[in-house]
Amino acid sequence: MKTLAFLGVAHIHAPSFIQSILERPAQFTIKSLWDNDPARASIAAGHSGGLAVSEYRDILRDDAIDAVIVCSETNLHRELVAAACAAGKHLFVEKPLASSAEDAYAMQRAIDEAGVIFQIGHFMRSYPISQQLKTWIDDGVFGTVTRARHSNVHHGALAGWFDPGLGWYKDGFHWMTELERAGCGGFGDLGAHSLDMLMWLLGNVERVTAQVDRPLGRYECDEYGEGLLRFANGVIASLAAGWVDMLRPQPVLISGTGGVAYVDNGKLFLKSDNLEGADGGEWTDLPAARPHAFVLFLEALLGESVPLISAKEAARRSAVMQAMYHAAQTNTWVKPQKS
Repeated sequence: MKTLAFLGVAHIHAPSFIQSILERPAQFTIKSLWDNDPARASIAAGHSGGLAVSEYRDILRDDAIDAVIVCSETNLHRELVAAACAAGKHLFVEKPLASSAEDAYAMQRAIDEAGVIFQIGHFMRSYPISQQLKTWIDDGVFGTVTRARHSNVHHGALAGWFDPGLGWYKDGFHWMTELERAGCGGFGDLGAHSLDMLMWLLGNVERVTAQVDRPLGRYECDEYGEGLLRFANGVIASLAAGWVDMLRPQPVLISGTGGVAYVDNGKLFLKSDNLEGADGGEWTDLPAARPHAFVLFLEALLGESVPLISAKEAARRSAVMQAMYHAAQTNTWVKPQKS
């Protein structure tokens, strides 16, 4: 039995994470939770079977607690992660790790020095199509990869998902639109997942540029954007993300000198000179889906050998996203900060 606690329940995914734990009572228990908003903490505790509400320092001093889940506002991550690492607690941090490279790399150093199990909430690697694309790239099915595109969009701003009054308490998830607390708007929020996918597939980023905008003006932050990334291996990729799209019909394209793959309405298509049967039609022989990133963290706590995302990977993604926002502000190309 592993004993867990929550440091913050502000994030939109916190309810589903709590439910995932409660569904496994033989393996996990949630002892307590904390949030910087006492009203939110109380409401979340009530929705979760009457959990105890504690101060986060008391949670970290509790030797019975094996791991903590950080679902706070992004601007609190550095303080909470540093304290959790000092206490030797394994930790899951909801994405993004940070809104600045400085904070992200500081957290990476603390996590690595503490030697704790770490995971972040990038879940797209678990998709069957994502795994297949990774295998094809590693096996040279595309020849030399020249360009790629990944998008992650939804209609959240159109539907008012972040308006006050939605969610567990009166302010709902409005904080995700406030740059001081969230560090980014729609481009960074959803683009974090696309960025993780592109870097997982293609490696390190050399320089970036981007543009963001707020066509609705519903929130005081960017609502969507487009980025262009030059990878160290020469690949040129584009990234689309935001809260103002009705559909996401063609989220992925990988193209190279020997082949091309793309996704159209959830179906994967491949044409390649390097793989038998890859004639441009739909490819249906896909690997099984892996569990969600959060579930992989739970499995790691039980001692299972599962693929996790390292603190170094998480920190690099925060640095690249910060560079894209800086590029958007200055209309320039920017090199991401290195550790």
